[in-house]
Amino acid sequence: MSTTARRLSADERRRQLFDVALQLFAERGFEAATMDEIAERAGVTKPLLYQHFSSKRALYLELVDSVAEELLGSIGQATAAAAGPREQVEDGFAAYFRMVVTHETAFRLLYGSRPADDELGVALRRVEDAIAVAIDPLIAAGLDDEHRRFLAYAVVGMAEGASRHWIETRAAPGAAPAPDADAEAQRLARRLADLAWAGLRAVHA
Repeated sequence: MSTTARRLSADERRRQLFDVALQLFAERGFEAATMDEIAERAGVTKPLLYQHFSSKRALYLELVDSVAEELLGSIGQATAAAAGPREQVEDGFAAYFRMVVTHETAFRLLYGSRPADDELGVALRRVEDAIAVAIDPLIAAGLDDEHRRFLAYAVVGMAEGASRHWIETRAAPGAAPAPDADAEAQRLARRLADLAWAGLRAVHA
């Protein structure tokens, strides 16, 4: 029987390079990670890596866009399918926390150490802006646009802070075994939704 490994298609190779780069950027940050490391860990030559991505900056920006698109799509689908406003808030949080629980590297890419490069920092802030825009319509009507947007950013900050705490707790010595991902995401969402919903219901113009 032949043991020759199947050659990856261009799309499969690009996906592999994406996954390897995501892991490295999440571990080491944009500045410290290098294209040499990405190529070595992926088991390819650097010229092959550059056939797919013109530069480390281009690869990083494409990764940020890809992760953000996936997250925003999940939040949008979850809130659109919810039965009512309270369910929209919890289901939106559940979609967010599902990424944290099942794909910590993606969360670290978006919310880890910020690159000193201004353009890359702007790209990451655009992700936060997009999440706030997605949350804005879930906030009670009757508030002016600026007030609603202010609260939307506050909700984004709550979710990010809670996620950081959860990740740090999981990494602590003696932490319990990893929980069931969906159940844990739902548990975290329920807790934060209780706080957010109670607070938003009490907001006055």
